[in-house]
Amino acid sequence: MSFLKGIEGDYIETKNDNLIFDVKGLLHPKDRKICFLRFHPTSQGDRVRNGKYYKKIYDLKQRYQFLKDNFPKYLFYSNELDLELQGVRNEDIKKIYTPRENLKRLKQNTRLSILEKNSKELCELFISEDNILENSVGITGSSMVGLTTIDSDIDLIIYGTEISLSFQEKLERILQTSKRCRKYNSEEYKTHYKWRAGGSNVSYEDFIKSESRKLHQGKFLGAHFFIRYIQSPKDWIGSFDDYKFKNYGRILIKSEITDAINSIFTPCSYKINFLKVLDRSQIIGNINFNKITEINSFRGRFCEQAIKGEKVLVEGKLERVSFKDKEIYFRILLGDQVQDKMIILNH
Repeated sequence: MSFLKGIEGDYIETKNDNLIFDVKGLLHPKDRKICFLRFHPTSQGDRVRNGKYYKKIYDLKQRYQFLKDNFPKYLFYSNELDLELQGVRNEDIKKIYTPRENLKRLKQNTRLSILEKNSKELCELFISEDNILENSVGITGSSMVGLTTIDSDIDLIIYGTEISLSFQEKLERILQTSKRCRKYNSEEYKTHYKWRAGGSNVSYEDFIKSESRKLHQGKFLGAHFFIRYIQSPKDWIGSFDDYKFKNYGRILIKSEITDAINSIFTPCSYKINFLKVLDRSQIIGNINFNKITEINSFRGRFCEQAIKGEKVLVEGKLERVSFKDKEIYFRILLGDQVQDKMIILNH
């Protein structure tokens, strides 16, 4: 499998400003990587690395505002995505940190923090349980750049389409039989709801329909863990420049999931059969709604959200997708924590 740098799960450190960004997506412009600010150096920071204090910015809007106020060169408007994005130009990249290199580092180092030790052990558990090749697993997140706290999570990446699909099938057994690794309990789901759906109008009852059956998250030796699956490069269709996305505003629809095989991956996707428009008041222009055939998201919270055959309520940004200048379909993009949703209707 090709070992590519600058993809989902990798982190980027900038040359002069020592900012740390997390890379989003698999396809990128030729001149830069699309990535979002994660940590910035400040004397008020609560994390320290090499004698320098850093602060983590959680909220996406706050990340944009911080860059606008302090480092606007890391903001750009993408004509391809019809959206203002964060990104680092190639010439401004000091270092790209990768999950696979991080795991290799932890295996070679005998002086590890509790989080690093647990992260390494979880990878070893998965490797031994499913015979996953070592270079198909990595550890991302704050540990990769040496900026953990006692509350940091274990963030794992599993690479490869077939490997990921095979592992996902066996993960439920691992969670049921392992004495160290388990799914969330009822109280933990309630806490999870507060920060995953807080501020939205999604009820706990609707939230738990999807959340309770997700396998890519849980607890390992007391720490939260999250797994992201990345498709093989052979399954990345086209290049960044081949695609053009046009924003048509926000929409609320009812649809049926016709294919959810790619729901475990980041980015995740669902094939849908459009059923009914429930709110089109914010739509710009005339749309053939039957051409809405897909739901996409770069957010892990929408992975494993629904399965084939389920009817769902979906609210998000409607986009026209063109590939090599030919319109192919419309999609609903889910990204906003408060406004966007996918709720199961027939559970």
